[in-house]
Amino acid sequence: MRSEQSEKSGRRAKGAAAPQPTAPTDPTQLATTLPGLLNPGSEVSPLTEPEMAQLNEIVRDRLGILLPARKRALVLGRLERHVQELGLHSFTEYCEHLKADRSGRAMNDLANRIVTPHTSFYREPAHFEFLSQEVLPPLTARLAREGSRDLRVWCAGCASGEEAYTLTMVLLEHLGTDRAGWQAGLLATDLSSRTLETAATGLYPEERIRSLPSTWQTRYFTRHHGEFVQASEKLKAEITFRRFNLMNATFPFRRPFHVIFCRNVMIYFDEPTRQALAARFVSVLAPGGHLFIGHSETLGRDVAGLRYLRPAVYVREGT
Repeated sequence: MRSEQSEKSGRRAKGAAAPQPTAPTDPTQLATTLPGLLNPGSEVSPLTEPEMAQLNEIVRDRLGILLPARKRALVLGRLERHVQELGLHSFTEYCEHLKADRSGRAMNDLANRIVTPHTSFYREPAHFEFLSQEVLPPLTARLAREGSRDLRVWCAGCASGEEAYTLTMVLLEHLGTDRAGWQAGLLATDLSSRTLETAATGLYPEERIRSLPSTWQTRYFTRHHGEFVQASEKLKAEITFRRFNLMNATFPFRRPFHVIFCRNVMIYFDEPTRQALAARFVSVLAPGGHLFIGHSETLGRDVAGLRYLRPAVYVREGT
């Protein structure tokens, strides 16, 4: 199943390339530019409050994530060694390093260190049940009547992939034997290239899939080296994993999505950032399309272009 994207259709089955990440992820491309190669053993001065404020501003503007002062110890623990390996002597120098980088590599490395992905299979199951029972049946029936069997779904902030695979299983179960008659699919994106690598392998401890229906466990996973299981090639082939920054000013997708899942991502954002992101989601959501957010998140009930439907579910207004 494939969702359309910025410059290509995103349908891997037809050989079209998916949208390129906003930053290169090949470490060989820019390795020689890292100052840490010149002085990997430098000592880093303590993180000061002004430096914490400066770092928070960069992270908020570039990644949308808040790093309040109370997380100073966490930031120091995750970044001090990285700053030292870069050959820098202070967090002020590190902030300048982030600002000067035009490749995107520095921000990618930062994201890999400060983002704490937490997800699971079939998490918040009411959403998947609502999707399966209330959203997909009328949606696919309408598309079929209109002669458009092109179903586009986006899992934004997919972390290590469990949610993306769950969504894909829900789609496959709904389409059943009619799957071949649909150009339908899932785009799964995340800010962290490290978690995307995990997601693409589809390899998980066996205990992680126990929340799935038993029939799904046997249908979509195979045992892999003892206590691990791996998503089947059929299941993995239905998903396009790509790095994508939700803080991009615009979302360059050529055609809109019918379903967007962005759950437990906006908890890291402040209110203006959440509202701006919601507006960008509206811009790429088809009229009548559904936006799912986490139950611990809120957009209020007055987001332009969105109508509150039920807890953590919104529908795009218009026809």
